[in-house]
Amino acid sequence: MERLPNASRISSPPSPLLHHKSTEWMGCRSECWNLTPNGLCTHFINHAATPLEYRVWKTHESPKKAILLLRHPKDVQSRKMDPGNLSQLFCASSLDPSLKKLRLHLVTWNVGTAFPPQDADHLLQLDMPMDMYVIGLQEVNCKMINLLSEFVFDDPWSLFFMDVLSPLGYVKVVSIRMQGLMLLVFVKHLHIPFIQDICTNYTRTGLYGYWGNKGGVTIRMSVYGHTVCFMNCHLPAHMENANQRLEDFERILEVQQFEGQSVPDILDHDVLFWFGDLNFRIADHGIHFVRETINKSQFCLLWEKDQLNLAKKKEAILQGFMEGPLLFKPTYKFDLHSDTYDTRGKKTLFGFNEKKRKPAWTDRILWKLKNVSQVSSEDKKTEEDPVFTVTLNDYISHMCYGISDHKPVTGTFMLQLESLVSTPLITLKPIGEWSADEDSLVIYSAVPDFPSNIWDWIGLYKVAFKHIYDYVTFAWAKDNEIYSSGNVKQVYINAEEIPRDGGKFVLCYYCHSMQSLAGISQPFQIEPAQPLEERKVLVENLRESDDRSERKKTDALYSSRARSMTKGVLLS
Repeated sequence: MERLPNASRISSPPSPLLHHKSTEWMGCRSECWNLTPNGLCTHFINHAATPLEYRVWKTHESPKKAILLLRHPKDVQSRKMDPGNLSQLFCASSLDPSLKKLRLHLVTWNVGTAFPPQDADHLLQLDMPMDMYVIGLQEVNCKMINLLSEFVFDDPWSLFFMDVLSPLGYVKVVSIRMQGLMLLVFVKHLHIPFIQDICTNYTRTGLYGYWGNKGGVTIRMSVYGHTVCFMNCHLPAHMENANQRLEDFERILEVQQFEGQSVPDILDHDVLFWFGDLNFRIADHGIHFVRETINKSQFCLLWEKDQLNLAKKKEAILQGFMEGPLLFKPTYKFDLHSDTYDTRGKKTLFGFNEKKRKPAWTDRILWKLKNVSQVSSEDKKTEEDPVFTVTLNDYISHMCYGISDHKPVTGTFMLQLESLVSTPLITLKPIGEWSADEDSLVIYSAVPDFPSNIWDWIGLYKVAFKHIYDYVTFAWAKDNEIYSSGNVKQVYINAEEIPRDGGKFVLCYYCHSMQSLAGISQPFQIEPAQPLEERKVLVENLRESDDRSERKKTDALYSSRARSMTKGVLLS
């Protein structure tokens, strides 16, 4: 195996237990290297709370051996975007066009049928610039009256996150719900044309597969040409159901297929993020030992008995899945609106007090890179050519939220990938200056072999639109086409459908085949319509002007005829 520069093998950690955890925690049997910015060796546990980068390297000795590289990424300055600055919403990335670094913030939260909190600043880390938000919720209120109303209106949680994120330049590009399970994806405006091939799927596992209170919802997509999959799961509860949880997870992986896609299987995506209320518990230890250990912040004493960690060591289905260190309190079960673990004295059916729940890390975020544990000796990678890079910047719980008996958990990642798609599939813009009083034209061009469809449409959106169906009006790309020359086409939009108040807008092209927005224009101004009274005066003035013009033409015609007749008389 080639020695990597600026790396030193971890040979004598401060504790054998911690060294064991550092290697096993990442989910693959590997040799570990720990790097600091100056290349000096440090121990894993000393920097567990700081950003860590996980990079997979292939080796020459064994096709099933990989090195897990840990190093500190460069610091990224945090800034909060000014919602009024449109250039921040649509400016092109300053990164190398062949190499993209996308900051992903992932949320999982069992909300226990509660309504949204007052704010989400801490939950969404709004003081840091993100490129994408992925939000997975469990136990969203799914009473029949709620489900019926949500056929017509968005649910309160979707509205809550859209109201928070849309003014900051994020758009909900896709969502899926299965009863209480919900998954939402928001992206920055400038990334919208490069989020393609979106598909959703779901699997019920409750009541032998007939009820959706348990199961998984999945969203897959292409991000700058790379396949990414997000799976939000709610698995069976209770200590004794660890095997059932694993069986349900394996069934979800087997059942969910994305037909018609180049990558039909979930595990074949370049990266899979698996998260949710996975319901794994802490085995063997009693409730008093667990609570005392938590009070002393000695979390490492509980890792060894965590059911998910135990399963990762022996279950083939979990090989290759990685997770950050659990350096936060177990997130279940709390009294509502408090940081106190379960103190209830609830009566059961027969009058006895129900057993208090033992704290557990039920809410988890894991990820798996494609073929991490299956590498070929012929495929040699160097430091300049990594297979895939995922950086975990943050893995924490948020104790300040008390609306549920679960605390939310978030993971902030940096996805570093080579951009396989450098230009949008559709480039479009308005023709000339637009006014609400006049029909307007849109011109667009498509790349060769673009999968156009008769159901494609062009939407007119306000700049801070919330989701892809939040258009003011739209025009069918085929039906409203008035000009075509090769890949360049023009489409008209009727003046009656343009907002009379005017304002700042953007145009987006929706591709039905890809279930995504294939192009987005720069913001442009629409001039407001003239008031009705002014329009009446203008019309009357135009009519008077036309009348005067007609009278002049008539007088000129009569004068010409009179001169002709006079001339004819004189000649005779």
